[in-house]
Amino acid sequence: MRKAKEVLRLHSLGLKQQQIARSCSISQSTVHEYLKAAEAGGVGWPLPVDWDDQRLTEVLSGKRQPQPAKRKHALPDFAAIHQELQKHSHLTLQLVWQEQRERNPEGYRYSRFCDLYRRWLRNREVVLRQEHRAGEKLFVDYAGATIPYFHPQTGQQSNAAIFVAVLGASSYTYAEATASQALNCWIGSHIRTFEFLGGVPQVAVPDNLRSGVSRTCRYEPDLNRTYQEMAAHYGVAVIPARPRKPRDKAKVEVGVQIVQRWIVAALRHRKFFSLAEVNEAIGVLLERLNQRPFRKREGCRASLFAALDRPALGALPAERYEFGSWKTATVNLDYHVEVEHSFYSVPYQLAGNAVEVRVTATTVEILHQGLRVASHARSFETQKATTVNEHRPKSHQRHLEWNHSRIVEWAAQTGPFTTQLVETILAAQRHPEQGFRSCLGIIGLSKKYPLDRVEAAAQRALRLRACSYRSLRSILEKQLDRLPLNDSVPAPSAPQHPNIRGAAYFDDVPPTIH
Repeated sequence: MRKAKEVLRLHSLGLKQQQIARSCSISQSTVHEYLKAAEAGGVGWPLPVDWDDQRLTEVLSGKRQPQPAKRKHALPDFAAIHQELQKHSHLTLQLVWQEQRERNPEGYRYSRFCDLYRRWLRNREVVLRQEHRAGEKLFVDYAGATIPYFHPQTGQQSNAAIFVAVLGASSYTYAEATASQALNCWIGSHIRTFEFLGGVPQVAVPDNLRSGVSRTCRYEPDLNRTYQEMAAHYGVAVIPARPRKPRDKAKVEVGVQIVQRWIVAALRHRKFFSLAEVNEAIGVLLERLNQRPFRKREGCRASLFAALDRPALGALPAERYEFGSWKTATVNLDYHVEVEHSFYSVPYQLAGNAVEVRVTATTVEILHQGLRVASHARSFETQKATTVNEHRPKSHQRHLEWNHSRIVEWAAQTGPFTTQLVETILAAQRHPEQGFRSCLGIIGLSKKYPLDRVEAAAQRALRLRACSYRSLRSILEKQLDRLPLNDSVPAPSAPQHPNIRGAAYFDDVPPTIH
């Protein structure tokens, strides 16, 4: 109909049919037919605004286009069917059709049902063209393919995961092999990506990998605590792709496909014996990939990166992010937290409370309600306790301050007899610590009685060989320390009784002969 419109337009300008035919590259008879049909239908130039090609064809041909036949059966609710298929991963189109046939036996047959559904799906799935600003987004994901490598001694095979990152504006690509897709590998790959780029983008767009997103949600996903902390360290916002929406990260989907074709496939005949060897080989092919010219545009990934993304990237921080894992723990009654079979102290007031623990290669940080309450050098000794004295209650601190030398030092300030008494008590025990409590009791008596009385009581206790806390307390309570102390203590005399023979009796007894 484009040429028919042009014929009508040129005819309105006063051109002859021969001139119109030459201009439109059609025969003069065709021009004559177009003009004759337009005159019969009362059509002139310009055409009415609401006329489309179908209306013009109907007028020029003299007959209306056949109307689409009315459907014998109403179309199924394909929107609800599509939602069910998305919701239930094991549901098939054939099962849905069977359920439809049970409700409506005269409905569409299976082939027609599938054809109508796919036609509806094609009309529905239109794609939004994304415009990427320089330095804005970095799309990250793992490739489906892996690269095997072997232990040099045992020959055991391991499969390296392939991490891929692609910048939005330039499609500049980074790839590396990691031991797994675990959190430490995920974080380490991001750090090395930023260092490879020489800067940081504004936004990172990952898939809903467990290492990055702890709880998937279309609207408010929860990021892994360590991943969020790493992003904050580099000043990057993380916006995960919507679940089951790969087009949200189409750049990295294409990047993964290219890496699998031009790197993974190219290394299929090589045998590696370490991750370092794998990454060395990937590095060579990665540079070649970024230098490879585009097919439909000027330049390559590297040239576009230098012109667009590189100047727009943010600066790297002064210090590299130190990987730290997070866990939640409950403070024990001894105000210590167990972390990987070692114990670390917190202020005693937090006993029984839940705290957050961040563990790095060198430190253990403990936080309560967002505030750091303790920080320790990491211990790798099993069942060992690392304790800060200030975390103990005052009573515990005072108790631990009393040791052998401290007790003797205190006793020396009271007097020589008290010192001798304390040393005698400590020496009488199998282990000196067994006598600490008796000595601490004596120290307590010094707070209740004057020191000169304690010294006198200690002298009397030593004379009586009653070296104990109870004896000293009894002497002080009964005020025996105030009585004069004789230098010689008389031996107790035997009691007088008629049944006691005495020593003389045994002098007269003759010796017994065996």
